[in-house]
Amino acid sequence: MKLGAFSVSLNVKDIEVSKKFYLNLGFKVIGGSMEQNYLIMKNQNAVIGLFQGMFDKNILTFNPGWDANGETVKDFDDIRKVQKELKANGITLEKEVNEDTTGPANFILTDPDGNFILIDQHI
Repeated sequence: MKLGAFSVSLNVKDIEVSKKFYLNLGFKVIGGSMEQNYLIMKNQNAVIGLFQGMFDKNILTFNPGWDANGETVKDFDDIRKVQKELKANGITLEKEVNEDTTGPANFILTDPDGNFILIDQHI
């Protein structure tokens, strides 16, 4: 099963303060919008998203169809295939994708410790 690019989506109190902090750790902004209260930042292979006011907890995020630079890859498992495999393995989903659709979609699951995992396909 190919989950795609991995990042941590952080719930931040003040996106400007968090941006400065991560810039000082050597991260660079590679996407997002301050006006929309989110930024995507990268330092080598580490990718984080800073999100102000969008969700309550930090989220582990996987993006099928993307590499670590947010570039489209040709060989990936569609999110609907990933969902079917997870359900076949007995994983309970908090939110599911309509398997009769195509293109961008997302679903959410929770690990045994209550951490949210977002599988978010953009293509």
